[in-house]
Amino acid sequence: MSRVRRLRLSCLWVLLGWSLGLAQVQAATASPGPAQAEALAARLDLLVRQEQGQTDQQPGSLKTLQAWRQTAATDGVLDDRARADFDLAEARLLLAQGNSEAALRLADRLAAQPGFQALSPLLRAEQAARQGRLQAAADWAGQAWLILEAGCPEGSLKTAIEQDRCDYRSAWSALRLLARQRTAEGAYSLAEVQLRSALELAQAGADPERSALSMASLAQVHQSLSQTEQSRRWLTLALQTAQGDAQTLGQIKVIEATMAARNSDLGAQRQALDEGLQIARSTGNRRLLAQLHVGLIDFYMQQKQPLRALQAAGPALDWLARQPDARIERALRNNLAVARIQLRQFERARQELARLRELNQGHTELVEQSVELREQGEAWAEAGQTREAILTYHAERKLNAQLTARHRESSLQQLKLKYDSERKQRDLALLVSKQALVDRQLSNRQLASQVGYAVAALLGLSLLLGAVMVRRVHLANKRLKANELLLRAQSERDPLTDLANRRHFLAVMNQQAQPAFNGALLMVDIDHFKHVNDEHGHGIGDVVICEVARRLSHAVRQNDLVVRWGGEEFLVFAADVSAEQLCALAERILHSVAGTPVTTTDGPLRITVSLGFARFPLPPSELLLHWEQAVNWADMALYSAKSRGRNRAMGIETVHAPDAEALAAIAADFDAACSSERVSLKQILGPSGT
Repeated sequence: MSRVRRLRLSCLWVLLGWSLGLAQVQAATASPGPAQAEALAARLDLLVRQEQGQTDQQPGSLKTLQAWRQTAATDGVLDDRARADFDLAEARLLLAQGNSEAALRLADRLAAQPGFQALSPLLRAEQAARQGRLQAAADWAGQAWLILEAGCPEGSLKTAIEQDRCDYRSAWSALRLLARQRTAEGAYSLAEVQLRSALELAQAGADPERSALSMASLAQVHQSLSQTEQSRRWLTLALQTAQGDAQTLGQIKVIEATMAARNSDLGAQRQALDEGLQIARSTGNRRLLAQLHVGLIDFYMQQKQPLRALQAAGPALDWLARQPDARIERALRNNLAVARIQLRQFERARQELARLRELNQGHTELVEQSVELREQGEAWAEAGQTREAILTYHAERKLNAQLTARHRESSLQQLKLKYDSERKQRDLALLVSKQALVDRQLSNRQLASQVGYAVAALLGLSLLLGAVMVRRVHLANKRLKANELLLRAQSERDPLTDLANRRHFLAVMNQQAQPAFNGALLMVDIDHFKHVNDEHGHGIGDVVICEVARRLSHAVRQNDLVVRWGGEEFLVFAADVSAEQLCALAERILHSVAGTPVTTTDGPLRITVSLGFARFPLPPSELLLHWEQAVNWADMALYSAKSRGRNRAMGIETVHAPDAEALAAIAADFDAACSSERVSLKQILGPSGT
């Protein structure tokens, strides 16, 4: 077929599509009402969804939109709802084309339209999300949701949507942005609540595309909570629901590939990527193509094929040249940096990481940043770049501590909401009982003139009921205080191992009489724990963590405190211990853990640990340190044990530093200080394998 003929056919299809769309708009606005308003909103929503992927089949979407608006105005059916829908669609098309300034002008216009003020903060939230500013996006989305929530009452969503009182599409978008922020900061429990609400909205609106995306997001959240069965079920439902809509199915394939990568299932990751690439090419969706190529780069890196990873970056770089996209660029720069490190192109890798740090400034996607730091740290370590590996390792540790705290706070907040709800129900029951008591007293007064003795009897009964109610209130408050104490105790225990957690350790440190730390710390890390998860699954990994925790508890002294520090790391605090006792304790831990294989459903596994330990104040200068600094010194000793082959303990015997400034300089370059004998280490080897 000649080029001219193909061009004529393309123009014919564009005109035909425009004419069909125009006819549908005319039909949708023929006689304004809830059904007609919904038909117009659905048509505009489809136009925006097609444009946001930058597909070749939908050029000139803004011109099409203007033609539809003109037709509605000519027919005299452009009411307030239709104007708001057209403004929202136009603003989203402008955002998709990178024209934020014009889109925000429309947001200001929507803010002045009574009944549609929620659309203005929602547009600002979507603009912030495109720029990668998730906290700002969540703040704006929260404002939009506060307005939209009133029109979408639980229990009657379908009726509210049919009566055009609930703008379920906007409400869904606001909740999805809020959930994305919660997920990014590790508050998975709260993210699940918001995603379930978004799913209910989509299902009430009979919207399979939004339902499928909500299900896929729930699959990711349950994967992050290590709830494998639920995660797999939600992903299967998402794929089934998305059938028939290529754009949505392609987005879910991106999520499926990401989840497979986190499970180290390279076969499933490659299959999802190939299926997604086929969809992206058939639909012409450049953004989807860029996302999938970022995933392809990650796949090649896992396969230790950095050259192929760099070659796969082309479509993603092309997309970023056309349309700035902070989220895609962050993932791309991280993958390129790791590939460069694997190729030992260290200067190029540092340039990529510098750009990644710029993109991460002000962003709150802590989970993704933690994954990025882990990948970078492993790449630096494999390339033999010890200093960069240590710095990255400490940055990841600090970030993981924030994630653990936020996840715990999310779970506690969910429990608090539950207890608050129960307390409100008790208060309501109490008010109802009190009101019944008042009504009874009034009735008794009306009968007082006729039945004097009955009044006395009823008054006595009223006093008895009052006493019963007071007792019930007292018991309810007592139970509430007991629940609060239980909640506080649970918040200081690790739910998997039942060991103390960071919060409990912090409470112990705050109770110390002196601000300077005094005692010994042992930092323990399970060797090659990632291989256990990758080869045997997270269920076996949890079994290993619990068994190591049990063996640690038996190896330490009765008054020593064992803390699950995070992931596969543990911290032991030993007060009043001599140098000889501390070495014996470290050796006992090594042999207690590695002496006997751990029994699992996959058979016995030999597990070893690496250990770093020190007594404080550090001899011989006895300089005073805060407990956080003491933890950092134990951590540096642990890294020395890991770098020297694992299954061993490295203890700090002496640190030659005359003052605090010299001590800080040693901490800044620990390896160099050990080499120059400013730091003296004692090595204790663990039991050899059989």
